[in-house]
Amino acid sequence: MSSPEMPPSRVDTTGESLGDLLNELTGDLSKLMRQELELAKAELREEASKAGKATGMLAAAGFAGYLTTVLLSFALVFALGAVMPLGWAALIVAALWGIAGAVLYTSGRAKLRTVNPKPERTVATLKEDAEWAKHPTK
Repeated sequence: MSSPEMPPSRVDTTGESLGDLLNELTGDLSKLMRQELELAKAELREEASKAGKATGMLAAAGFAGYLTTVLLSFALVFALGAVMPLGWAALIVAALWGIAGAVLYTSGRAKLRTVNPKPERTVATLKEDAEWAKHPTK
């Protein structure tokens, strides 16, 4: 009686044991994970650099907007100064800015009160994960 031949794809020609193959596999997986982590770090550094440049541009735009507002306020003071004393014109412009500031403060404070600092969905998910980890067969 002849023994059945194994297909060529199943014949171990290298002589490596299953343990050696598993060690090689875990080593390769570990190396792959380290490489993926390094790639992620490089991508994050690149994106952080882009974000930093964009933030600088937005800050400069904000400063330019601030200067525009100041100069337009002076222009309004001098325009009103053509029909009334400059002191009263400056007082009117300051009062307008005070009203705008009060409205923005009130609306911002109201919106801030609606902010929930506790990430409820994440906490619930973590509780579910912890429960599952305690009883994974349920």
